[in-house]
Amino acid sequence: MTDFAAAREAMVDRQVRPSDVTRYPIIEALLRVPREDFVPPALRPVAYLGEHVPLAEDRVLLDPRVFAKMLDALDIGPSDLVLDVGCGLGYSTAVIARLAEAVIALEEDAAMAQEAEARLAAGGADNAVVEQGPLAAGIARHGPFDVVIIEGAIEALPEAFEAQLKPGGRIAAIFANGAGGQARLGLMTPRGIAWRRIFDATAPVMPGFAVAKAFEF
Repeated sequence: MTDFAAAREAMVDRQVRPSDVTRYPIIEALLRVPREDFVPPALRPVAYLGEHVPLAEDRVLLDPRVFAKMLDALDIGPSDLVLDVGCGLGYSTAVIARLAEAVIALEEDAAMAQEAEARLAAGGADNAVVEQGPLAAGIARHGPFDVVIIEGAIEALPEAFEAQLKPGGRIAAIFANGAGGQARLGLMTPRGIAWRRIFDATAPVMPGFAVAKAFEF
């Protein structure tokens, strides 16, 4: 039987800290949230491996290192309102709920949204709300947000998200580029979102975030 508490500590000590993520609130949240409770039951034994965990077609739970480095770059504080795009079964939201004032978790798969809501409630994340709807549309009625995090890769950011970020707000996403990709941090400025590279990373491109291919005759 897997010792999940030991696996959680090993994840932090061997994957997260060596990636230069050392902020106490992030480390504490990662140690407190049982990752194994937010993956499909058959995948619980691999919940803490250093790789993405598949949830559905083109949907994954980001590997611990990638997720932690995105959180570190976003520097979420206790007064922040966060939009978690593509929350899956709710793990990312449960972690962010320990860092932020409130989290809106957006999930377009109805079954996963329902599961996320149940699992977050069971875990006591009472400052998190799960909303079901298209990921690429964001969720304007709860915004604007201090922070937006996208839990998968994108080829381009839909325009809807610029209107949902507060001035000075931060957004993190993995930009796919062929077989490679980059995690980038964006800052909302008067001229729009200014992006900078954080680190190299890859993930499946989430539904609604692919660039439409031109039709070739």
